[in-house]
Amino acid sequence: MSSTPANHPRVVIIGAGIVGCSLADELTARGWTDVTVLEQGPLPAPGGSTSHAPGLVFQTSPSKTLTAFARYTVEKFNSLQVDGVSCFNPVGGLELATTPERLADLHRKAGYAASWGVRGEIVSAARCKELWPLIDQSAVLGGFHTPDDGLARAVLAARAQMERATEKGARFLDRHTVTGIEQEDGKVTAVVTDRGTFPADHVVSAAGFWGPVIGRMAGVDVPLQPLAHQYAKTKQLPELTEATPGAGSGATAHASTDASKPILRFQDRDLYFREHHDRIGIGSYAHKPLPVDPFGILPYDEARANDMEMPSSYPFTEEDWAPSWDDCRWLMPALRETEIEEGFNGVFSFTPDGMPVLGESRELRGFWLAEAVWVTHSAGVAKAVAEWMVDGRASIDLHECDLTRFEDAQRSPSYVRERGSRQFIEVYDVLHPLQPMDDPRPLRVSPFYARQQELGAYFLEGGGWERPHWYEANAPLVDGLRLPERDAWSARYWSPIAAAEAKATREKVALYDMTPLRRLEVTGPGALDFLQRMTTNNLRKKPGAVTYTLLLDETGGVRSDLTVARLAPDRFQVGANSPTDLDWLIRHAPGGGTSRSSEADTGGVQIRDITSGTCCVGVWGPLARELVQPLTRDDFSHEGFGYFRAKETHLGHVPVTAMRLSYVGELGWELYTSADLGLRLWDTLWDAGQEHGVIAAGRSAFNSLRLEKGYRAWGVDMTDEHNPFEAGVGFAVRMDKDGFVGQEALRGLATEEPARRLTPLLLDDPVTVVLGKEPVYIDGAPAGYLTSASYGYTLGRCVAYAWLPALPTGTGVHIEYFGEKVPATVAEEPLFDPKMNRIRR
Repeated sequence: MSSTPANHPRVVIIGAGIVGCSLADELTARGWTDVTVLEQGPLPAPGGSTSHAPGLVFQTSPSKTLTAFARYTVEKFNSLQVDGVSCFNPVGGLELATTPERLADLHRKAGYAASWGVRGEIVSAARCKELWPLIDQSAVLGGFHTPDDGLARAVLAARAQMERATEKGARFLDRHTVTGIEQEDGKVTAVVTDRGTFPADHVVSAAGFWGPVIGRMAGVDVPLQPLAHQYAKTKQLPELTEATPGAGSGATAHASTDASKPILRFQDRDLYFREHHDRIGIGSYAHKPLPVDPFGILPYDEARANDMEMPSSYPFTEEDWAPSWDDCRWLMPALRETEIEEGFNGVFSFTPDGMPVLGESRELRGFWLAEAVWVTHSAGVAKAVAEWMVDGRASIDLHECDLTRFEDAQRSPSYVRERGSRQFIEVYDVLHPLQPMDDPRPLRVSPFYARQQELGAYFLEGGGWERPHWYEANAPLVDGLRLPERDAWSARYWSPIAAAEAKATREKVALYDMTPLRRLEVTGPGALDFLQRMTTNNLRKKPGAVTYTLLLDETGGVRSDLTVARLAPDRFQVGANSPTDLDWLIRHAPGGGTSRSSEADTGGVQIRDITSGTCCVGVWGPLARELVQPLTRDDFSHEGFGYFRAKETHLGHVPVTAMRLSYVGELGWELYTSADLGLRLWDTLWDAGQEHGVIAAGRSAFNSLRLEKGYRAWGVDMTDEHNPFEAGVGFAVRMDKDGFVGQEALRGLATEEPARRLTPLLLDDPVTVVLGKEPVYIDGAPAGYLTSASYGYTLGRCVAYAWLPALPTGTGVHIEYFGEKVPATVAEEPLFDPKMNRIRR
């Protein structure tokens, strides 16, 4: 099937809810005007989540990306009108605290707001009462007021954007049910409906909770779980009739007077509130999860025939509502004199990690997902996806939303259902940044798991892996350590044992389980040239060389950092960060990649994910050589095995690939072997290390040690929003190398002083500990935000990194931690062992 020219691609969007309409508007605004939007229900309210959404937009999130989506949504909807009615009602937002724990959490949320550029302030209980007179002031300790939040009129906003896109050439076709996705040679070619076939160069699934249904037609996995959520409206309240202009006329009241009070969250009871003229709308997350099978959701007409208002509106379950209604009347005594007039269980989408699912499928080129998107983030998501489609990348970092981010083990229907349901339960919970979900665990374990359990490992989770953060067996090592007492928040998911493990690593030797690190194998006659083109550093070195390098996008943004070992002329082992790195490499492999698996073989280059079949132990500390050398006939001296070198050898009976690397700033090696020999490797090292006082050490100590050395963590300290020079990794860029991705965008930047930098900070107070994402103030005004932070046990101070304007060493700043301004000072990196004497010996 022929396609149109690349500058006039044919786009078919499936779904005319708020996301589909927003995307059509954003695409046509960028010159892609051949856009067809297909909708199975009637327009402008086709019966999906948009049609019943209460429209509350609270912008602030722990996620910088989600907050950016919400900020753009507010900005755009504020600019849209239909028939003289604004698509956004900026009544503000108010979150209440009725417990000390929640009030502390609101202070933390105010910090996020300052970090991400959202106006907000902590207010007293009296001010909460002024903003919402119906609440019982005696029940409230305080609140978080965000004056720019408010109510999105979702159906109206969809209509406004539909009209704008139509004026630019888009067409919207309702009553078209998608029945199939046509494809040829791994590329989407058309969308089939019950009323005809629509040729396409790009297809975007913006089908909401029907996303998995559309995905199955395309052969693309969509890890999304629909759940029903209770929403109810009270009868008319005299207090609102008197206070709300235009109230009393019910549904016929002009939309501009639908609410005057801030949208309200009572998260201690999993509730939210908004005005509907002279009534109050109440949403509850307090009930048990109510998963819905996306393949069982009725089409619009069938739903109507079954006495449902719309497909997304399920019958109200009063037995689930009863406890929440008691909580509502406790908070607002006026509700004791009224009843619920109507209610429904509205269906919307959750993912295993609570983030949207965005991007183009590698399995089916031209097939895009814009799924699991709430009204709050809709316009921001649409803008990002439109930029991605038209320009090749979004203007903000999307790695948290990329459809490729999930591991294979996280894509099973059971996993998606369990974790999606858990996301529903925790939507209003006070969550610590390290807090893992309880189930399903354990899912992925390294070959050393049994030994770790014997040593009393305290496990947290990442990427489905059980990851030891410290070991109770090391508790005796805490005796004699002098550590600052931590506040309750920073003491969660932490133990003083981490300090003992860090000390042992600095003074003796420790074993670290590095198995969860992603490992790729790139082989073939074209492997070197391919990796040279894809990365920034020079890999044209003799076998045995290991190189730290970067993956950039075309604009010079840091997509990832890699460690590449050349093990043979045509064989490389690549240490990567996430499944997205594998996806990026396969897509850019010679001939392109459409593999559904974790490997590709095209154009003389084979790319394979070897993580699950291998394992790794980091052996680090000043006694690492004394531990390892007796186990092998090969020379592990500094002269015989230099820094950033690799060697294939044997340790005892175990064949290993040894790489002399260190992410903790101490002498040592990363030792790789196959998974079946992993336990034997651990036991070999453990037995040999007893005379040297070897311990097992966890991620908590690891993170402290790596920050003392200033080693970056991609996805936390730097993303594709940052270039290498401002991120402090410009040393990994060889501008004199022939043609690598992103090279042109970097020209000139290497010799310019960056306007902003990833900046090391030392807290002035040796007692205070911060955790990351807190705002940083200069001269009393927010100027940036923290990325990573941890107590530096060797330095005796908390170490933090922050994105800030370029500042000279010694500059004083303040970090806001739970509402308190904590002094810190710009430091010079690396903070520990600047001459690298401990590693290179």
